Amino acid sequence: MRDFKKYDIWKLSHQFTLEIYALTEKFPQKEIYGIISQIRRASTSIPTNISEGCGRDSDAEFNRFLTIALGSASEVEYLLILSKDLDFISKITFEKLDKDINTIKRKIYTLKQKLK
Repeated sequence: MRDFKKYDIWKLSHQFTLEIYALTEKFPQKEIYGIISQIRRASTSIPTNISEGCGRDSDAEFNRFLTIALGSASEVEYLLILSKDLDFISKITFEKLDKDINTIKRKIYTLKQKLK
């Protein structure tokens, strides 16, 4: 069994999720059941699936959960674009978070390649 807390990608995605939670506190309250809920769920899904995959018995199973985490990261990427276009976040904030989520995506992909 792997210890998910030792993976840099888990640490990065956990920190990213904390940033998303803090950021969405400032979103319009009318979005509590819309974008706020969706982006929080999607960002949380990244470290959650990495954690769950670490608890599985094989590299193939771990890889499957990394694939799910990668999908969630892409979902977050889109929701950041939408948040920017709706003026919920500034262009500067978007650029920083977009860079961060793409770093996470690359690192997940690299880890997936190592498991093959």
